[in-house]
Amino acid sequence: MQTKILAIGLFLLSFAFPLRVLAKNYDEIVVFGDSFSDTGNVFNATGKAIPPSSSYFNGHFSNGSIWVEYLASDLGINFNPKTNFAYAGATTGFENIGVRNLPGLQQQINNFTSANQFVDPNSLYIVWAGTNDYLDYFFGGSPNPTQTVSNLIDAVKALAAVGAKDIMVVNQPNLGNFPVTDGSYHTSSILNTYSSVHNSQLKTNLNFLSQQLSSDTNIISLDIDSLYNRIIAAPKEFGFTNVTDSCIGKLSVVPINIPEQPVACTPDEFLFWDQIHPTTTTHKLIAELAFSVLKSASVPEPSTVLGVILVATLGTLGFVKHS
Repeated sequence: MQTKILAIGLFLLSFAFPLRVLAKNYDEIVVFGDSFSDTGNVFNATGKAIPPSSSYFNGHFSNGSIWVEYLASDLGINFNPKTNFAYAGATTGFENIGVRNLPGLQQQINNFTSANQFVDPNSLYIVWAGTNDYLDYFFGGSPNPTQTVSNLIDAVKALAAVGAKDIMVVNQPNLGNFPVTDGSYHTSSILNTYSSVHNSQLKTNLNFLSQQLSSDTNIISLDIDSLYNRIIAAPKEFGFTNVTDSCIGKLSVVPINIPEQPVACTPDEFLFWDQIHPTTTTHKLIAELAFSVLKSASVPEPSTVLGVILVATLGTLGFVKHS
């Protein structure tokens, strides 16, 4: 048992790539991205039509609360929808592949920085986007991971320029493992290649950027890819019985314009709510991971490696307990 716990602790430790953030109390969470983080922006913009209330919870693209809400709770913060600028369908650029007149990531960032020339340095800023850049493949698009990563780097730079100090950047889960592939090996292979290139380039570019920014600016990497891979490899450890299908059946590949579907599954046992979006249970696991990363110490010197491993192990025990 102790060997297993240590192994899990080492796995969690691997999530933390160049971290300089210590445990702290944040004033609030400010969010930019797409449907994985949208808590009602598209819902409100479409007259509460998208996503349909019969299959989705309160304007969320899931069956319950999503990860940024769980994370706020873990951090002791009252989540404020007014500081969530994520829109479902947003690409990392200026386009929204769901509702064309809604913003992409760049508009979200530009609108925010234009209205806030000096931001609260004691808030946590979150950037998670990229999935829609790659889902454009289904519509004849030619995804370009280099451009997608460049867009994300521009977003981080813009936030740092107005005084953001702690910026969490989320990488890309392997989309080829999502139900949206409909079991196609060819599609799965293509999407996983995009995801792999994206994550490699994102890590390299964020490492380089962290060396360019001021020493008090912390780029916090959240490795969602490893979490998803771990869940899919060992679903029972997380309480899942199905990590390949969507809970509510086959839907459109577009993360918007989702047809209403009857719910006939056990949500807590599914990784995916629809073909793209995770269940609220999965969102809670994502939040637990984010919380553990935020509470991790800075990158250890060789003399402190054992201490950090112990912290990671204890954090994992809490992670498993809450999940």
